[in-house]
Amino acid sequence: MLDQAEQRSDMPTPAPLDFHIQDFRAALHAETSVDFRSPLFWRVMVFGGAMAGTLCLILLLSGFFAQNGIHWLELVLLVIIGATFAWIALNVASVAAAVMRRARGNGLVQNQSTDAPALTTALLVPIYNESPKDVFGNAAAMLADISRLHSDNRFSLFILSDSRGEEIAEQEWRAFQWLRSVCPEKVGLHYRRRAENVDKKTGNLAQWIRGWGAGYDAMLVLDADSLMSGRAIIELTEALRRDSSAGLIQSFPSLIGAESFYGRVQQFSSATYGWLLAEGLALWTENEANYWGHNAIIRTRAFAGSAGLPYLKTWRGREQMILSHDFVEAGLLRRAGWAVRFLPVRGSFEETPATLVDYIIRDRRWCQGNMQHLKLLRTKGFHPVSRLHLFFGALGYLMSPAWLFLLVVWSALGLTDMTPEGYFSEQNPLYPLWPEMNTSQAVSFLLFMYGILLLPKLVATTMIMSVRRIRRRFGGSRALLGGVLLEVVASVLYAPIMMIQQSMAVARILLGRPVTWAPQRRTAKRFALRSLLRFHWIETVLGILLAVGILGGGISVWLSPIAISLAFSVPLSALSGLNISQLRFKSGRLNTPQSLHVPPIWARAQEARSEVEKQLKQAPVAAAE
Repeated sequence: MLDQAEQRSDMPTPAPLDFHIQDFRAALHAETSVDFRSPLFWRVMVFGGAMAGTLCLILLLSGFFAQNGIHWLELVLLVIIGATFAWIALNVASVAAAVMRRARGNGLVQNQSTDAPALTTALLVPIYNESPKDVFGNAAAMLADISRLHSDNRFSLFILSDSRGEEIAEQEWRAFQWLRSVCPEKVGLHYRRRAENVDKKTGNLAQWIRGWGAGYDAMLVLDADSLMSGRAIIELTEALRRDSSAGLIQSFPSLIGAESFYGRVQQFSSATYGWLLAEGLALWTENEANYWGHNAIIRTRAFAGSAGLPYLKTWRGREQMILSHDFVEAGLLRRAGWAVRFLPVRGSFEETPATLVDYIIRDRRWCQGNMQHLKLLRTKGFHPVSRLHLFFGALGYLMSPAWLFLLVVWSALGLTDMTPEGYFSEQNPLYPLWPEMNTSQAVSFLLFMYGILLLPKLVATTMIMSVRRIRRRFGGSRALLGGVLLEVVASVLYAPIMMIQQSMAVARILLGRPVTWAPQRRTAKRFALRSLLRFHWIETVLGILLAVGILGGGISVWLSPIAISLAFSVPLSALSGLNISQLRFKSGRLNTPQSLHVPPIWARAQEARSEVEKQLKQAPVAAAE
């Protein structure tokens, strides 16, 4: 007797495909023999430029510290400053590469085949306790958009549910019945709910591959909040079809649909600056790009033959599944000889958490997964660039405790206001006396650091401002520049809070405290004051202590922005969920081309979501038997 979950599945005839679990201790023989062209020029430019800039900064600071001989604490500071600056400089160099590429006007060369056969592509939407209205509304919009366009490729969409609870399962089934009634005939539609949620998303996709993977040349993986236009889907499919060496092609999703302050900050930053960094990243990664888990197309047999994930052994000897699977799967595909590429296409979208609290909750999960990557750096056969992706994924979180340590040392030792007479005095032998940094030196150093941080934003803004058509899509010069200023201020205010939260996330992982993986809340929620105080009390206390130290003269006044941010973390968190989409002051709305000129696929998705919601209200939820 089948259980209710299996009874309520609508799947095609099984087409089993072996899914091979990989051995990280043994190198895999490459499945393809393509001799990939390495983008040596761009890699030398990006990494060489980042290293040169970092070396210059370290030499300048070491010259300052060497006035009285370098103390071991100063060496620690130099290492931390150098590491964090190198991380920033790499982004700056990537942006510089993108600008140079645009000036030269040449594109990436790929292995093109004009007579490649059409692909049978499965659009896979794995879900777990998500809003049926949003999931099936997005699916309806994508299916309708694909059907409007001509393509000799064949498409089917699969909703792969891991949802728990009969109430939401009933809603999903009713939403699927509605979607089937409006689905265009030229596109296939299927639904399956697993009886057991084994290995979360990776297990969900693995089960589909084992059961039906042989029937599909490619799988386009989508998240619950993913939305792609029919043109973008076909463009990705055609790119994989014509490039026989590609195992995975990752699009750059744009953020869409944000109305809250924090969501709009993320969305504005992505639309204004993110595209340029994405182009630079595509240049120097080329065949060794990365995978972000969604809005990407994958060659099914390549993935099945080379990207099955084993369990990892924890430091305590327990088996643990790989959580941030996407980076690892990209590395495994490249290890097997398949190219992994970035392809910026228009019409690829995703949503972002609406509040600071929701963003942090998601970030904790990502931190836990990315920290696992440190264990995989020695995996046999990984390409050096694949190892870099894994390392950078972990480093992005390790930078927060590094910055925090730098802040603690700076605060505890009082770096700026001492007169050097040798490092230790008889009056206070435990307190090191640091070289004196006068006001002009401090200001110059501060301006240099902030200048490097802001340089990619300034370059991207200048490029947008120089093209009238694009500038007008942001609402004009005043709206664009006002939005840039507001985004910079918001970034400065929220960055210290994220530094503390990410440091705590790293500490939890080191202490062996797992993070619960739950569905992401995609709409803004107004949190009670008590909840915000409980969530941000550590930042608040640290901010108050830092402010007291500054007012007492024991801590540098240059740390005031950090103190203000931390001390006011609760009101800043409350502000993050404020709906700013209808503000009278247009520059304060942080508008983007997607919010001012709504993409047709987003408008169709909103209409379909409303229709799904109406259908679910008309059909009462059946009680679980």
